[in-house]
Amino acid sequence: MEGGAYGAGKAGGAFDPHTLVRQPHTILRVVSWVFSIVVFGSIVNEGYLNRPSEGKEFCIYNRNPNACSYGVAVGVLAFLTCLLYLALDIYFPQISSVKDRKKAVLSDIGVSAFWAFLWFVGFCFLANQWQVSKPKDNPLNEGTDAARAAIAFSFFSIFTWSSPAASPCSLRQSLTAALAVRRFKDLTFQEEYSTLFPASAQP
Repeated sequence: MEGGAYGAGKAGGAFDPHTLVRQPHTILRVVSWVFSIVVFGSIVNEGYLNRPSEGKEFCIYNRNPNACSYGVAVGVLAFLTCLLYLALDIYFPQISSVKDRKKAVLSDIGVSAFWAFLWFVGFCFLANQWQVSKPKDNPLNEGTDAARAAIAFSFFSIFTWSSPAASPCSLRQSLTAALAVRRFKDLTFQEEYSTLFPASAQP
């Protein structure tokens, strides 16, 4: 087959940076990477407050240290996960085995779904703690924009990691998990084609 699985070119081909940066899944991974930076960066920089009468900092989200810790942990781990899978995207064209490619895509599906769930939990947790925060704990409204930004980008991250949406023209605008599912289907088709037509599957 001339076309490779999941838009990566011919199996075992050389790395092409121009093709990589045009791939929807690469773009979404970079977007998710930026969103994770915004979330943990906002909390680390402005998510902790201190009052003159108190010697210890406290979390801006209802004084709940678990809320800040969760936001930072998920943000940092999502940041690292994006880097890991960006590296996999770079290495992917060099994987000649369709079975190995399927394993990589299956891991992408699972990880994307898992992170969509973690971001959903994080959004709900941070939004709830922000809603019940007491004005007296932050009379000067310090760090409120950063706190809202962390909540907003946690919400956006749910969609960059998860489900697809269809445009009015029926052009599929898939997000990370949905793109991985589509790639898995492409790989399955390639494997079946190679089995049925071994001669035409050769480069």
